Amino acid sequence: MHKCILYKKLKDKKVQCLACSWYCKIDEGGTGICGVRQNKKGDLYLLVYGKAIAANLDNIEKKPLYHFLPGTKIFSIGTVGCNFRCKFCQNWDISQVAALIKREFKDKSKQTVMLGEITAQGQDLPPDKIVEYCREHNIPSIAYTYNEPAIFFEYAYDTAKLAHKYGIRNVFVSNGYESKEALEKFHPYLDAINIDLKGFTQEFYTKICGGKPEPVLENIKRTYEMGIWLEVTTLVIPGHNDSNKELTDIAEFIKSVSDEIPWHVTAFYPQYLMRDIPPTTQETLRRAYKIGKKVGLKYVYTGNIAGIKGENTHCPKCDEQLIERYGLVCEKCTIGMNGKCSSCGEKIPGVWK
Repeated sequence: MHKCILYKKLKDKKVQCLACSWYCKIDEGGTGICGVRQNKKGDLYLLVYGKAIAANLDNIEKKPLYHFLPGTKIFSIGTVGCNFRCKFCQNWDISQVAALIKREFKDKSKQTVMLGEITAQGQDLPPDKIVEYCREHNIPSIAYTYNEPAIFFEYAYDTAKLAHKYGIRNVFVSNGYESKEALEKFHPYLDAINIDLKGFTQEFYTKICGGKPEPVLENIKRTYEMGIWLEVTTLVIPGHNDSNKELTDIAEFIKSVSDEIPWHVTAFYPQYLMRDIPPTTQETLRRAYKIGKKVGLKYVYTGNIAGIKGENTHCPKCDEQLIERYGLVCEKCTIGMNGKCSSCGEKIPGVWK
């Protein structure tokens, strides 16, 4: 356990967590929606500090980030718990641990005991060990991913702050539910973020994700205005968020922030509580790609199905192919450290060095 830094004390030993946009008010002994931030005698503690349930070395393209250090490796970590309840979650066995405990044990005292045992889940991987590994293996960036990084804020923050001292970049892969306070505090150390814009209706977010769209939309605007490199991902789920209208609404919103924000439209595969839904077809991804381009987004990418149009980066001015990808592998990149098109000199937005 580790005492949190993002919370405030309330009356009667209650606390309010300030890590994400739920702003949970938590009774003594209880946790927030995420299940990993617990009130103990009027103070808030992070149960998963230094406990990585998943740690892997990935291609940066897997995050997905296509305009951020292409072709490099990124060290990825995550913990148990999440502040969403996505029915399609591919990491549900780690992200929904707290939700499953609360569903199985109705007695509050039993819940408290079981949630306390979350501290035993995951390998011991403190911030200094993460940074040491990255330095020894020349890994240029760290991703806080697999579950929403806002819920393990203090663990990510201490890691990022240390990494920053050695020139190692920090990346959030996020559902976009960070609090304003969390983003402002992390801002000096956050180099890039991929935010899932999962849909564009209240109904979709409520029924499928267990959240609300408004904080996500606000954080897309906020991170862009902060100057954090931003890419947006939409998992396209047949029959749920794949209508022309919803895809157009998403694309138009992104464009209203900036037409230079890359939009990833990725294929769904049956997972967790949505195993009865068929996988996204190539035709659907092509349609989403065309919608994004028609709206006026300069960079639209298809994902989770290799080999179809939409994996590569082209110059929006001269159409020169600048980055060739297959699946999650960068095969070739001709964008120099100056971030310009190798053919016409057009400035390509992103982080290239």
